[in-house]
Order: sequence, then C-alpha cells, then structure tokens
Amino acid sequence: MRCRKSWRWQQYTVKPMFVDIKRDGAGLRERLLALSPEQKRLMQVMTDVILVWASLWLAFFIRLDDVDKIEPLGGHAWLFVLAPLTSIPLFARFGLYRAVMRYFGNQAFTTIAKAVTAGTVLLALAIYIYGEPPAVIPRSVVIIHWMLCVLLVGGLRVIMRQYFSTDRISLRTTPAIQGGKRRDARPRVVIYGAGAAGNQLLLALRVGREMIPVAFIDDNRELAGRIMSGLPIYGPNDLERVLKETGADEVLMAIPSATRKRRSEVIDRLAPYPIYVRTIPGFMDLASGRVKVEELREVDIDDLLGRDAVQPHPELLERCIKNQIVMVTGAGGSIGSELCRQIVRNRPRTLILFEHSEFALYDIHKELENHARRQHLDLRIVPILGSVRNQRRLLDVMESWGVDTVYHAAAYKHVPMVERNIAEGVVNNIFGTLYAAQAAVQAGVRNFVLISTDKAVRPTNVMGSTKRLAELILQALAAERAPLLHGCADGRRATNKTRFTMVRFGNVLGSSGSVIPLFRQQIRKGGPVTVTHPEITRYFMTIPEAAQLVIQAGSMGEGGDVFVLDMGEPVKIAELAEKMIKLTGLSVRSARNVDGDIAIEFTGLRPGEKLYEELLIGDNVTDTGHPMIMRAEEKKLDWTALRAALTKMDQALKADDYPGVQRLFLELVDGYRPDKEIADLLHRQQAPAAGTGVALRAGA
Repeated sequence: MRCRKSWRWQQYTVKPMFVDIKRDGAGLRERLLALSPEQKRLMQVMTDVILVWASLWLAFFIRLDDVDKIEPLGGHAWLFVLAPLTSIPLFARFGLYRAVMRYFGNQAFTTIAKAVTAGTVLLALAIYIYGEPPAVIPRSVVIIHWMLCVLLVGGLRVIMRQYFSTDRISLRTTPAIQGGKRRDARPRVVIYGAGAAGNQLLLALRVGREMIPVAFIDDNRELAGRIMSGLPIYGPNDLERVLKETGADEVLMAIPSATRKRRSEVIDRLAPYPIYVRTIPGFMDLASGRVKVEELREVDIDDLLGRDAVQPHPELLERCIKNQIVMVTGAGGSIGSELCRQIVRNRPRTLILFEHSEFALYDIHKELENHARRQHLDLRIVPILGSVRNQRRLLDVMESWGVDTVYHAAAYKHVPMVERNIAEGVVNNIFGTLYAAQAAVQAGVRNFVLISTDKAVRPTNVMGSTKRLAELILQALAAERAPLLHGCADGRRATNKTRFTMVRFGNVLGSSGSVIPLFRQQIRKGGPVTVTHPEITRYFMTIPEAAQLVIQAGSMGEGGDVFVLDMGEPVKIAELAEKMIKLTGLSVRSARNVDGDIAIEFTGLRPGEKLYEELLIGDNVTDTGHPMIMRAEEKKLDWTALRAALTKMDQALKADDYPGVQRLFLELVDGYRPDKEIADLLHRQQAPAAGTGVALRAGA
C-alpha cells in the first residue's frame, strides 16, 4: 500500500515538473532568439572552438586508446592552440556565422565540409612543417579529426535548427485530444504529398508555428507506414483513420506540379470528409509573382473541374500580335484585362487599352507598365478613355495609331442586369460592336476578333440576343467588299480589308458576375449558398485559358468565322456549391443532415436564365488545327437587310418601343425564345408615361 501511495505521489509531482521544464525550455529559446547578432556570433564562435578541441582530443583518443598519451597542456598544446586558429577564420570566411540558424538548410552541410576540410589541410601542413614535434602525432589523427569535426559542427547546427524551429521537444508522443479538450488551439494540418514541396511546406510550418503539422498523406504505397521528418506517412485509403488519429482540422495539398485532373481526383477523395482543404501555390505562380511564397490558397475551382489546359500554339499566339499595333476594347474587364496580359507576352509594338471605366483603365495600365518595366520590354502601352458607343472616337483612335488587330471584349454580360436595362444592353452590345467594326473597316484594320458567349445560342434573354446580333453583324460585314455603312446618309461606301472573326465560349472562372466568388463570399458569411435551380448546368473555363484560345482562334479566321471553344463537360452548379462547402471544412445542411453548417437554397431561375447552355446553334461543325477550337457553320444574314433592321432597332429604342425591339429579336435571332416574364417586362417598360423610356436608356 505504501509503495502505491509513493508511486501516486511521484506521479503527481513529476507531471508539473515536466511541464515546467518545457516552459523553461521555451523561455530559454526566446531569450536566445532575443540576443543581438553580435552576441549570437560570439556564442557560435566559442562553441565551435570547443567543438574543434573536442574533435581533436577524441581523434587522439580513438587513435592512441590511451588518455595518458594525450597532452593538450604539454607536448600537444601547440596543436590545440593552432586547430581553432586555422579553423575559425575559415568558418567565418565560408559564411557559417552569417547563416540564420532557424533557416539552416541541408545545402549548408557542403559548406561546412569545405570549411572543415580547408582548416584540416592547414593543420596537416603545420604538422608537416613543424618537423619533429615534442609529442607523437599519428598521421591518421588528422583524418579522424576531420571526420569528427564535420560531424560535431554540422550536427550541432542541425540540432539547433530543430530546437529553434519547433515549439518543444517532447520525449513521448501526446494524443491530439485529452479529456475532451485539445491541448493546443492551433489548427492541426495534414500535408497531402510527401515529396519536395511537402517537405518544404513542413519546414515553413514549423518555422511559422501557426499550425501544427501532424501527418503526411502520399499516393506512393511504398511510403505508407514510414516516418518522414518526424511525421507518419499514411496512404490515400487511410483518410478516415488519419483524421481520427490526428484530430486534423485541415488538409494542405502540396502537389503543385500535379495536373488538374490529378488534383481533381484528390479533391474528390477528400470531399466526403468535413475538413478544410487548401493548396500551396504552383512554382510558376511564385516565379511570375502572382502569389507569394507564404500563401496557402483555397482550392482553385479549376482544380475542381479537373480539366488540363492544352498547351498553346506559339505561332497562332504571335500571328496577329508580334511587332503589331493591337487594340483591346473593354481592356479593364475580366476577359479584356487577361487578353492584355497575354498580348504583352507576345511582344506587340504598341498595345492600346480602350476602356470607359477610369479606375479599371488605371488598374490594368499600371499592372502592364510594371510588368513591361520588370521584363525590360520594348513596348508602348497607351491607355485611352472612351466608349464603344462613340464611333467617331473609335475611328480616330484606330486611324491615328494605325491599328492592325482589334480584340473587341467590351460588352454588358450580366443577364439579369441587361434584362432590366434593355436599351443600354442593345446600344452597348449591338451598336457598340457595329461602331467598332465599321471603324475598323474605315481605318483599314486587318484583324477584328469579337468575344462572344454561349448565351448567344438560342437565347432566352436580351443579353444573349444582343451578342448573337453582334455575331450576325460581323458575319454580314465579312461578306461585303465595299459595304454601305450604317448611319451614312450620303451613301458612302468603305473598302473592306478587315478579317472578322468571332469566338464563342461559356463562363469564365473568376470573372465579374461569376458564381464562384459569390459562393465563396456566402460561405464566409455562414450561408446560405444560393443556386437558382437544382438541375442548372454551365460550361466553365479559366480566364487565362479562354484568353489564349481567343487569340489563337482569331489567328485562324478566314473571314466571318464563328469559332467555338471546347469547354469540356458541363458542370452542375448545385454539385459545385456542395463541393465548395465541404472543402472549407463545413457540412451541407439538408433534410438528411439538419445539423449541417451551411444550407443550399434554390431561388428559382432568374428572368432569361436557361437551365442548360449550348455552344452550337446547329450540328454543322468542323475541326481546326487546334484540338480545343472548332469552326461552326451557321445561318448568316445579308448586310443590306441587316442594315435596314438595325435602323428599325435604332428607331424603336428612340421611341421606347421595347415590344418592337423584341419583335426584331424574334425576326433576326435564330432560336430566340423569351419566356413569358421577359415578354411581360418588355410590355411593362413601354406602358408608363412619356419620359420613362429615357430613364431606361440611361440605365435606370
């Protein structure tokens, strides 16, 4: 009984002592870190002197196996004085005292070996020059001293790096949770990927001490069950076990070089578990400066789509850009700004940024100027404030600068907003395209590329109808050698040398109006996440990929071509929202899971919104030289008839005759089928007293 009590007494007293020791260790570390650089260097020098002496003494002991034959204060004293005198200056010369101990890298071992080798060589030369020393010095002592010195000097630095880069050194592994309470409030993270990126991330986490890395997960089955950098490695099939055993809060994906398809497979595997998933930036993102090295990003939506981008064809990218004068309308928008970035990389002589938003123009101009300065590009970037609704302004710019290629990205594209501002949508999207195209013809522009949309195919909304009419305008102009321009009362014709091309694609990720930023914002606020319909689907593509394909498709046009980008498989928006919720470590609240974190609410289709978008009006499509670009053969209109219809459209807008606008859409746009709500809206917009239509044209 007494022994049992004594054991209990020891148990209760040892535990606080153990905690105090750890606290004292943490305090010592903080005190050491607080020392001045000069004090730290002095401590390192003194320690290295002791280590050099220790390695020399041990070398004698190992070789002679007799302590009495070692004379550090007698016959060997000169050698013990000379050893640090030859080594320490060389250590300083090789930079050992300039290295920050916490960031001591493995490559520093090579430097240590070089410094120790140089010091040992000098010591050996001194022994040789001395001739007959007063005490015996075996030749092998020098070699043993070299090995021991490398081991002691390098080993101590590794130990100190580990000491300064971790919170504490414990003699036993402690569970994640004890007594229902976590011992440390910091998030515990599992690193997916035990390769070079994973190990670099582990080192960064240990230095930062804001998260606690608890395990690796790796697809390599040979690594499963092994230990790397002090952490266990689990296989991908052990996800449930690793989360349960480690109490992990997050998974950090450290596979930056993996393809999108591979990352999508990993994300699908993680999706069933309520754990937050983030990823480290790719090395190309770091090199280009788009992200910082310390950033951990939320999983990119293009990783969820799981489709790899096709490498661009350089000759197509350069054909309409290199050493030419290029103009981008809507240069400050999502697509327009990315087009500008891609164009700058293909070395035009001059890039003209045409934009009606002052701030958007300032922002993209500053970004491109900084990029050109960093890359030492011989490039002129010209910011021009203007609207595509001003044909005179467009013509002046194109003629003054001698523009070779125009990328027309200026448009209103938000479906519900255009439904409520019909006149503005028609004037900007239809007549803005008409004015830009006619200015290009008059100025002798060689290439004109229109950025179109999948909503132009059998549209149920005004925005899609305006984009399809914009396509029809370019197709009709492309067929005319000397078209009579709209708005020219004198019957003046212009010689048409412009090659018109249209590029049609679906939604781009991260653009203004995209659902992805909206979902992320709603998730941060705690929900609900709003989806219009449980069955609604959309095509998605990343902005850089879309911009590259637009440039390449524009280079392949022969005149009047409609190119369609391969958008992959359509994505169900409800499933996308559910996956985004789960990958933030939250659960979906539903009838089956009433205790979930965030609900998905279905709000109903908005005016003009379709369940399924299409990319082709008909089935007549042919391949091109690019695997992701197809050429569509679709119905065209005669320019004379279309010009007359545009005159009627202009008159209907001026008279606030919105049902007349709708009738023209029905007449001109193939497959236009507005739903009843839109038809009612058009009639309501005509019904109010005089003056209301003016407000609508002003964007009210």
